Amino acid sequence: MLERILEPEVMDTPHEAMVYDDMDHSAVNEAFVSDLLAFLGIGPDLEAEMIDILDVGTGTARIPIALADRIPQCRIMGADASIAMLDVARINIDIAGLLDRVQLARLDAKQTDYEDGFFTGVMSNTIVHHIPEPLTVLKECARLAAPGGWVFIRDLVRPESSEQLEQLVATYCGAEPEFAQKMFGESLQAALSLSEIREMVASLGFDPETVQLTSDRHWTWAAHKPA
Repeated sequence: MLERILEPEVMDTPHEAMVYDDMDHSAVNEAFVSDLLAFLGIGPDLEAEMIDILDVGTGTARIPIALADRIPQCRIMGADASIAMLDVARINIDIAGLLDRVQLARLDAKQTDYEDGFFTGVMSNTIVHHIPEPLTVLKECARLAAPGGWVFIRDLVRPESSEQLEQLVATYCGAEPEFAQKMFGESLQAALSLSEIREMVASLGFDPETVQLTSDRHWTWAAHKPA
């Protein structure tokens, strides 16, 4: 297994934010939204009560926009520590016409001011690998989900070898600019292994089997919080 090498916790320059937003994440984002709705049992013809969701590490808000577009019964707070990312996110939300249902907040995902159980559910896509001590974010996500609510967190899984890392970069980022390829490779090496994330989830009182590999480069923690 490759050694975990940390990358910067926050991508906070306008250049990094624009490069990230210009990368083609559409398939990954669509899979995230579809898998979340399947986990919640919410379909296009199924009425549901309004749900309030926190998106931790929202980046440029592409996933909240896609989710709000799929189901009208949600309000989303997109949170990120990066001003540059939130600046781009605000433009994207405005263009999508979703300023009434997708809001933004700058905060540290390791410690927020929200009350326990403030949100129906907490979701996050590829933020955990940015955190030097990921358990702090996982614990905060679990705290913020309401009793009977849920957490749905997805991130990269660290490859077994440098050869596997290079293959993943070539497969999923080979058509992107060199800077984007470098950023993706560094993210893969900063990610957790499946055993590491399962151990952390178990320490929070959740079944470690609620974490599963969901692609050749992702794990997903999908769990309901006890009522």
